Amino acid sequence: MMKEKNIGSTLEDFLKEENRYEEAQAQAIKRVLVWQLEEAIKKEKLTKSEMARRMHTSRSQLDRLLDPDNQKIQLDTVIKAATAIGKQIRIELIDAA
Repeated sequence: MMKEKNIGSTLEDFLKEENRYEEAQAQAIKRVLVWQLEEAIKKEKLTKSEMARRMHTSRSQLDRLLDPDNQKIQLDTVIKAATAIGKQIRIELIDAA
């Protein structure tokens, strides 16, 4: 039996054609980051108030960081969150496919 090749473009190609690739990529990255932070907060058994205290910020600032739909976050806020739970942030540029 012959394997059929995929017909059409990939989701990545479609998003690029629609000029929405970067937006989708940013949203995916933010959702993963929020998930990782929430899992670490649960593991440490921290309240949001305690997490905000450790970050030297307000609870509302933490809520904005943990909102997966809010893509407007600052790098220093992410670093504060990571430090508060004993983690580091690693960001790197890689070649585009």
